[in-house]
Amino acid sequence: MIREFRTKDIDRIMQLWIDTNILAHNFIDSKYWQDNFEAVKEMMPKATIYVYEKNGAIQAFIGLMESFVAGIFVSSNFQSKGIGKLLLDYSKSKHNELSLCVYKKNNDAVRFYLREGFTISTEQVDENTGEIELVMKWKK
Repeated sequence: MIREFRTKDIDRIMQLWIDTNILAHNFIDSKYWQDNFEAVKEMMPKATIYVYEKNGAIQAFIGLMESFVAGIFVSSNFQSKGIGKLLLDYSKSKHNELSLCVYKKNNDAVRFYLREGFTISTEQVDENTGEIELVMKWKK
Protein backbone atom coordinates (compact mmCIF):
# COMPACT_ATOMS: atom_id res chain seq x y z
CA MET A 1 0.00 0.00 0.00
CA ILE A 2 1.24 3.49 -0.85
CA ARG A 3 0.40 6.32 1.50
CA GLU A 4 1.62 9.76 2.46
CA PHE A 5 4.42 10.22 4.99
CA ARG A 6 3.49 10.69 8.65
CA THR A 7 5.79 12.35 11.18
CA LYS A 8 6.08 9.11 13.15
CA ASP A 9 7.63 7.46 10.04
CA ILE A 10 10.83 9.52 10.24
CA ASP A 11 13.07 6.99 12.00
CA ARG A 12 12.20 4.16 9.59
CA ILE A 13 12.52 6.50 6.59
CA MET A 14 15.96 7.62 7.72
CA GLN A 15 17.09 4.04 8.32
CA LEU A 16 16.06 3.19 4.75
CA TRP A 17 17.77 6.35 3.49
CA ILE A 18 21.15 5.56 5.05
CA ASP A 19 21.11 1.81 4.38
CA THR A 20 20.07 2.20 0.74
CA ASN A 21 22.52 5.02 0.01
CA ILE A 22 25.47 3.09 1.42
CA LEU A 23 24.48 -0.07 -0.46
CA ALA A 24 23.73 1.62 -3.82
CA HIS A 25 26.69 3.99 -3.75
CA ASN A 26 29.66 1.81 -2.81
CA PHE A 27 31.82 4.22 -4.83
CA ILE A 28 31.20 6.95 -2.21
CA ASP A 29 32.67 6.69 1.29
CA SER A 30 29.88 5.76 3.73
CA LYS A 31 31.09 8.61 5.98
CA TYR A 32 29.57 11.04 3.47
CA TRP A 33 26.09 9.62 4.10
CA GLN A 34 26.63 9.43 7.86
CA ASP A 35 27.87 13.03 7.97
CA ASN A 36 24.74 14.23 6.13
CA PHE A 37 22.24 12.14 8.10
CA GLU A 38 21.02 14.86 10.49
CA ALA A 39 20.73 17.54 7.79
CA VAL A 40 18.68 15.21 5.60
CA LYS A 41 16.50 14.23 8.58
CA GLU A 42 15.67 17.91 9.13
CA MET A 43 14.78 18.36 5.42
CA MET A 44 12.55 15.27 5.15
CA PRO A 45 9.36 16.88 6.52
CA LYS A 46 9.70 19.65 3.89
CA ALA A 47 9.58 17.10 1.06
CA THR A 48 6.59 15.26 -0.35
CA ILE A 49 7.12 11.66 0.68
CA TYR A 50 5.12 8.60 -0.28
CA VAL A 51 5.81 5.37 1.56
CA TYR A 52 5.19 1.77 0.55
CA GLU A 53 3.92 -0.28 3.45
CA LYS A 54 3.59 -4.07 3.61
CA ASN A 55 2.09 -5.79 6.66
CA GLY A 56 2.28 -2.52 8.59
CA ALA A 57 6.01 -2.01 7.94
CA ILE A 58 7.50 0.64 5.65
CA GLN A 59 9.64 -1.10 3.04
CA ALA A 60 10.25 1.80 0.63
CA PHE A 61 9.68 5.48 -0.02
CA ILE A 62 10.03 8.14 -2.68
CA GLY A 63 10.91 11.72 -1.83
CA LEU A 64 10.04 14.69 -4.02
CA MET A 65 10.76 18.40 -3.87
CA GLU A 66 7.94 19.67 -6.09
CA SER A 67 8.58 17.78 -9.37
CA PHE A 68 12.19 16.81 -8.53
CA VAL A 69 12.64 13.20 -7.43
CA ALA A 70 15.16 13.39 -4.60
CA GLY A 71 15.30 9.60 -4.48
CA ILE A 72 13.59 6.24 -4.34
CA PHE A 73 14.69 4.05 -1.46
CA VAL A 74 13.69 0.39 -1.25
CA SER A 75 14.69 -1.99 1.53
CA SER A 76 17.33 -4.41 0.23
CA ASN A 77 15.11 -7.49 0.70
CA PHE A 78 12.29 -5.83 -1.27
CA GLN A 79 14.36 -4.64 -4.26
CA SER A 80 13.65 -5.91 -7.79
CA LYS A 81 10.03 -6.65 -6.89
CA GLY A 82 8.43 -3.68 -8.69
CA ILE A 83 8.05 -1.47 -5.61
CA GLY A 84 10.26 1.33 -6.96
CA LYS A 85 8.18 1.32 -10.15
CA LEU A 86 4.94 1.48 -8.11
CA LEU A 87 6.22 4.52 -6.21
CA LEU A 88 7.45 6.18 -9.39
CA ASP A 89 4.17 5.50 -11.23
CA TYR A 90 2.26 6.92 -8.26
CA SER A 91 4.37 10.09 -8.45
CA LYS A 92 3.96 10.28 -12.23
CA SER A 93 0.19 10.22 -11.76
CA LYS A 94 0.48 13.43 -9.72
CA HIS A 95 2.87 15.32 -12.05
CA ASN A 96 3.11 16.18 -15.74
CA GLU A 97 6.90 16.06 -15.60
CA LEU A 98 9.60 14.88 -13.23
CA SER A 99 13.35 15.37 -13.05
CA LEU A 100 16.11 13.81 -11.00
CA CYS A 101 19.85 13.38 -10.65
CA VAL A 102 21.44 9.94 -10.48
CA TYR A 103 25.08 8.99 -10.16
CA LYS A 104 26.42 7.71 -13.46
CA LYS A 105 28.14 4.81 -11.66
CA ASN A 106 24.79 3.67 -10.20
CA ASN A 107 24.14 1.49 -13.25
CA ASP A 108 21.04 -0.25 -11.87
CA ALA A 109 19.33 3.07 -11.13
CA VAL A 110 20.29 4.55 -14.51
CA ARG A 111 18.83 1.51 -16.31
CA PHE A 112 15.70 1.67 -14.15
CA TYR A 113 15.01 5.34 -14.95
CA LEU A 114 15.70 4.88 -18.66
CA ARG A 115 13.31 1.91 -18.71
CA GLU A 116 10.69 4.06 -16.96
CA GLY A 117 10.74 6.73 -19.69
CA PHE A 118 13.32 9.18 -18.37
CA THR A 119 15.85 10.67 -20.76
CA ILE A 120 19.30 11.98 -19.95
CA SER A 121 19.42 15.73 -20.45
CA THR A 122 22.94 16.46 -19.20
CA GLU A 123 25.90 15.33 -17.13
CA GLN A 124 27.36 17.29 -14.25
CA VAL A 125 29.73 16.82 -11.35
CA ASP A 126 28.25 16.60 -7.86
CA GLU A 127 30.36 19.14 -5.98
CA ASN A 128 29.83 17.29 -2.68
CA THR A 129 31.17 13.92 -3.84
CA GLY A 130 33.13 14.70 -7.02
CA GLU A 131 31.10 12.02 -8.80
CA ILE A 132 29.47 12.46 -12.22
CA GLU A 133 25.70 12.54 -12.08
CA LEU A 134 23.16 12.41 -14.84
CA VAL A 135 20.29 14.87 -14.93
CA MET A 136 17.24 12.97 -16.18
CA LYS A 137 13.77 14.16 -17.16
CA TRP A 138 10.38 12.58 -17.77
CA LYS A 139 7.30 14.16 -19.34
CA LYS A 140 3.77 12.81 -19.50
